[in-house]
Amino acid sequence: MQLEENKAIVCRLLDEAYGMRNLAVGDECLSTNVVGRSPGAYIEGIEAWKKFATAFLNAFPNLHISINDVIAEGDKVAAHWTCSGTHGGEFQGIAPTGKEVKWTGMGIYRFSGKKIEEILSLQDALGLMQQLDVIPTKE
Repeated sequence: MQLEENKAIVCRLLDEAYGMRNLAVGDECLSTNVVGRSPGAYIEGIEAWKKFATAFLNAFPNLHISINDVIAEGDKVAAHWTCSGTHGGEFQGIAPTGKEVKWTGMGIYRFSGKKIEEILSLQDALGLMQQLDVIPTKE
């Protein structure tokens, strides 16, 4: 039963934080000392997570996230998602391009009790940068 609850917490976090732009959901789903790791980013604590998420949502103000798959085992949940949106704000030093983009990613969420304590995530950053014309595509 706990595995299903943990899966529901991860889905809620993704849906509400990124889909509905309700970052207060982090207070309910994340431990106070949550750690997030992804290439180029290290986040420590809920306030740092909110700052990171705000910057991401500002870069893609109409972001839509679809959860493709969720798997749970032990104290971990793995989620695979697809994001789409318009690059309407600065993103990692890249001025808004107005381009429609779509990319995939996945995360592993480790729980302590009923809250997420650690997030390890990977996204298709190369594909995203190619869609933003920052990195050329192979012809």
